[in-house]
Amino acid sequence: LERIRADHERALREAKETLQKLPEEIRRDIRQDKEKLLQDARGRKEAGAPGLPQRLFRQPVGAVGQEPADPDVRQRREKIKEMMKHAWDNYKRYAWGLNELKPISKQGHSSNLFGNIQGATIVDALDTLYIMQMKEQFKEATEWVEKNLDFNVNAEISVFEVNIRFVGGLLSAYYLSGEEVFRKKAVELGEKLLPAFNTPTGIPWALLNIKSGIGRNWPWASGGSSILAEFGTLHLEFVHLSHLSGNPVFAEKVMNIRKVLNRLDKPEGLYPNYLNPSSGQWGQHHVSIGGLGDSFYEYLLKAWLMSDKTDEDGKKMYYDAVQVNKT
Repeated sequence: LERIRADHERALREAKETLQKLPEEIRRDIRQDKEKLLQDARGRKEAGAPGLPQRLFRQPVGAVGQEPADPDVRQRREKIKEMMKHAWDNYKRYAWGLNELKPISKQGHSSNLFGNIQGATIVDALDTLYIMQMKEQFKEATEWVEKNLDFNVNAEISVFEVNIRFVGGLLSAYYLSGEEVFRKKAVELGEKLLPAFNTPTGIPWALLNIKSGIGRNWPWASGGSSILAEFGTLHLEFVHLSHLSGNPVFAEKVMNIRKVLNRLDKPEGLYPNYLNPSSGQWGQHHVSIGGLGDSFYEYLLKAWLMSDKTDEDGKKMYYDAVQVNKT
């Protein structure tokens, strides 16, 4: 408890010091942080360092090969697999390499949420293909990722959407299959998302140009704020990026989000949907466990479970909010 209190007090002091700076000083600090990240990346590349530590891969128990005894369950499972194959075959036929398929017009489409990054359906489906033992389809998807998945684009992306679809999809595929390409691609993309956290508080921007590192928030968001369900839905993936890369920076970024949230007053015990990344104050006191807030609460509980139930901070934040909802 004393350690947690000390961490909170230190975070509060750091935030106060940051907010007392002039705008020019804040912009200078952000530029310096960005330049340091670029220099570190260049240094690793020039030194020929592999960047990623070796990992002993162990396939999770029960990932594949579990046959249900109930014939009705087997029949239903086969029907679901048939539907998945139908969807995949038509995506491959009409929209291969694009982000999604419009099923009525039979045309491919690439949402601007991902900028110029392509292949969202392929990456998002990797774990499903593997679990369903659709080996041929998984192989062709893996080959596409290896040869075509490119993050070197000059485009603005949604940090939240790219994290849950691409980073999450790649991490899941790696943990199921052990294919090294997925780990490398996940860490590469994670590094490109780091400049989103270059704000006075460390609360990330919603939108980021992954080439320039310039971020901003949705123009419709209250007072230029970041959205709870977006910046609060990075924790699982970023903790695993640190684990798989050996670089603590990813976990540090999302743990700082918690520190910022924990020092703020919570109206009625819940977290408002909008938080200004510059001032560190709530944009407004609109609260929701549906849209704009939902997955933040979901990730608190999942973080506790993912940590083998050692993340007591995530557990407390979740249960405190649940108790308020009950009343």
